[in-house]
Amino acid sequence: MIALKIEDRKQFTSGLFVGELFDQFLLKEASIVTYNRFTIDGRIRPGYYSKEEREEQQIEDYSLWSAIRPFCFSLIKGKRLPESFLIVLQPDRQAVESFVKESGLTINPEQIKGLYLNIRYEEGQILCITGLSLDFFSLDKSVEEAWDRKAKSFFKEYQIPYTIEM
Repeated sequence: MIALKIEDRKQFTSGLFVGELFDQFLLKEASIVTYNRFTIDGRIRPGYYSKEEREEQQIEDYSLWSAIRPFCFSLIKGKRLPESFLIVLQPDRQAVESFVKESGLTINPEQIKGLYLNIRYEEGQILCITGLSLDFFSLDKSVEEAWDRKAKSFFKEYQIPYTIEM
């Protein structure tokens, strides 16, 4: 787990809320604090879509960030900055499988419950904190370290300046 402090807040929030920078991620949860606290559970409600719709549209357990992003943006836009927000994103199942293969990991992708990017804004700064959930206990940190490298690589690829927080 690493914490990346975002150096250019305006560029980053533009990419997050207006641009398509994180649109390929799934939204696990979001909490935005302005004049109220707004909480969004990204989990797709069972039964809302038929089995055929889920298969045809490749709908996973969580909503795509691209579908929820406009709602979140509508909550923060305006003259006043939000008090805080927390957005937890994760790659979809196919991206997890690609990540495992590209990283040369020996773990079965099905054993990874989640790879997370926790985006936290409070007190005028943005931190992106990586996280990992496995369906078993392990002292081996190779998956965590590979996910940390992938996050740093993602930010470098999209020219998002950051420093590592200790």
